[in-house]
Amino acid sequence: MKRAIALVLMVLTMVFAEEAKPSLALSESQMALWDKVTSLTVSLKYGEAMEAAKQFRKVDDGAGCVLENVVRISMYDDKGDTTALLKAGRQLESCKAEGLWEALRKFEFGYVQTETGHSVKGAMTTRSAAKMFEESDELDAKAFFAIYAYYIDQSFSWLPFKSDNRAAYLKTLDEASLKSTRFWLLFLTPLVWMYYDKEDFATGLKLCDRGLSKAPNHPVLLQMKADMLYRMKRYNDAASIYEASAVSYEKRTGKSIRYWCAVLNLIRIYHDGGNPEKSGAWKNKLDDPSYKALENWMPGSLMSDLKKRDLL
Repeated sequence: MKRAIALVLMVLTMVFAEEAKPSLALSESQMALWDKVTSLTVSLKYGEAMEAAKQFRKVDDGAGCVLENVVRISMYDDKGDTTALLKAGRQLESCKAEGLWEALRKFEFGYVQTETGHSVKGAMTTRSAAKMFEESDELDAKAFFAIYAYYIDQSFSWLPFKSDNRAAYLKTLDEASLKSTRFWLLFLTPLVWMYYDKEDFATGLKLCDRGLSKAPNHPVLLQMKADMLYRMKRYNDAASIYEASAVSYEKRTGKSIRYWCAVLNLIRIYHDGGNPEKSGAWKNKLDDPSYKALENWMPGSLMSDLKKRDLL
């Protein structure tokens, strides 16, 4: 009898443990509100997105903290709003969440740390988050883990006999970017850059177009598309997008980070396309004091390429 009771208790313990498994699942109403925030953010309606995120936070403070700061990070990525990025860092450092929401909090905080010059701390924070995601069977969690694991495998790809699961991680991210309603852009963006690093620019271009079919004229995706076109030596097409991007960003945000990214890219696009006059004209814009103030925020790979080729 005692043995039977012990077996029943063991089974019940296993059942409850399974039920308590960390998850990114939300209630139907919470999911609808999160999707609303995602839609507003992708539509560049950041004020409305933040208000909706604050409503979510009243119901779930931990996941809501993550959501609010995903919006702030998106504002930085698009508008170059460094104040929003720094505020996101402060909030993500101090707030706490449960289960896989804590993993996502750490994941986003690791990104902020890296962007603000604390790359070692950022790597450690992201690693901690990835370990929490690794055990999950949920597609979204597997995709967040794939972002981290892909670059780890890439870093050690030169070692003999080291397993390389990058193809599987690409597949996971591709699936998640198609199926996830709340995180699709967070998965699509690194996926594009992974194919860029592989020099598979045609696939990167297709992915950008897929994103633009869901978020027409999204300014970040348009710049990414131009990067693919440039690497494919479609200089006129790349220049056309970046010219329009520079005009649009100057109008929307002033001479922000992405405005200057457009300028820097146009320098090399016109140079490589055989138009030194236009390349020089865009280079002359760098004499602006507002560029000097933001120079340290420019993408390292872009700056290295321009300096290496004496284009700055």
